[in-house]
Amino acid sequence: MSITSGSRSDPESVSESVPVPFSGNGLDALLVSLQLTDSAFPSGFYTLSHGLEGYAQAKAVTPDTMPELLADLLRHSVGPSDATALALAHRAASAGDWPLVAETDQRLHATKLNRELRLAATRTGRQLLDIARESVGGEPLERYAELVAAKRAPGCQAVAAGVAYASAAVPVEQAVASDLFAFCTSFVGAALRLRLTDHRKAQVVLRAVAPVIREVVAAALVRESADLGGCVPVADAMSGRHERAEARLFAS
Repeated sequence: MSITSGSRSDPESVSESVPVPFSGNGLDALLVSLQLTDSAFPSGFYTLSHGLEGYAQAKAVTPDTMPELLADLLRHSVGPSDATALALAHRAASAGDWPLVAETDQRLHATKLNRELRLAATRTGRQLLDIARESVGGEPLERYAELVAAKRAPGCQAVAAGVAYASAAVPVEQAVASDLFAFCTSFVGAALRLRLTDHRKAQVVLRAVAPVIREVVAAALVRESADLGGCVPVADAMSGRHERAEARLFAS
């Protein structure tokens, strides 16, 4: 009998908190990508403004320049650092190269030049790792959790995401693109709260940034570990200002 007819479903089918095995097809990978990048996924990623609030406080961004700032951060900050680290961690985890996963995590953490950015990266990364272990599951996530617990890896968000995607057999290109789109969605969501855009224009911005995401994904996939790290001094300065601000809406 169906649930709608009043029968009770098998308790083991609904209450057992065991991750569903992955079928290995493209739809399964897409569903994992959608889940990990959804704003309802409680990693805390969507509590960040990614430096935008610092720019707003300094009156260094306007509704007209916000999309350009997003593109610049993708190309020169997020792409060379987080997106590159995600791709490296994904490949290393898929190959079982845990020293390289730890090294990638350490390198990414070292590129975060102020306390606010480091805390944001590790707080959201460890929360993502904790929830992904329960919802996604898999040996790669368990091995990475051991590295973080042993303090051999700091647990940055991008590396945790790379391992989670690898654990779910999500292709590396899709994994990097998904996380970059999540960054853009979070950034534009912060712009909404900071009154730098409205809901309709936000969707225009997200669609218009797609070519930049493709460009940044392609670059991240061929970048080597030694090249990991962005260079946006103004963004670092804005983050430093934001860290000392008396009132803040966002954690970064």
